[in-house]
Amino acid sequence: MKDLLADGFDAVTVGECSNAHELLELVRQKKWDAVILDITMPGSSGTETLKHLKAEYPKLPVIVLSMHPEDQYAVRMFKAGADGYLTKGSAPEALVEALKKILGGGQYVSPSLAETLALTLKANTGAAPHEHLSDREYEVLCLIASGKTVSEIAETMHLGVTTISTYRARILEKMNLKNNAELTRYALDRGLVS
Repeated sequence: MKDLLADGFDAVTVGECSNAHELLELVRQKKWDAVILDITMPGSSGTETLKHLKAEYPKLPVIVLSMHPEDQYAVRMFKAGADGYLTKGSAPEALVEALKKILGGGQYVSPSLAETLALTLKANTGAAPHEHLSDREYEVLCLIASGKTVSEIAETMHLGVTTISTYRARILEKMNLKNNAELTRYALDRGLVS
């Protein structure tokens, strides 16, 4: 990635971090032009990290670069403050293009995501049940559907088991589902987990 950025920009300084805490410390130590953020990182979810980052530095441009598909995560990340969203499967040149766009004050949306958003607006269809979930509820939904236990989810999210159980109950109620099996089937059918 460093080589790609060096080829795309005249002069570039790159900082790296391995978790949310290191990211926030790095941003506090030096003035950066932009941040490239992964959704999946130790210490906090990408959504929570993005919200903390934008609360402290609202004008700092952030691109989310993720293995998660655009149609499932991009809108949530834009709502949390992202200025661009790319999947790791995108062409390498797209990252440079996206960075140039957000550094110029714009937002970056890939052509495929733009088309998806346009079709959704044109169809004016009702939102899918999972789109009514909060970011935390959505994260718990995906973790349950991927086979994690309530205890494992609590440890991953640094929350109590009771809190995760409460999120689970809210998810089932909001989505009109009865149990984890129905929840998992829903998530698999819609490609929320693989």
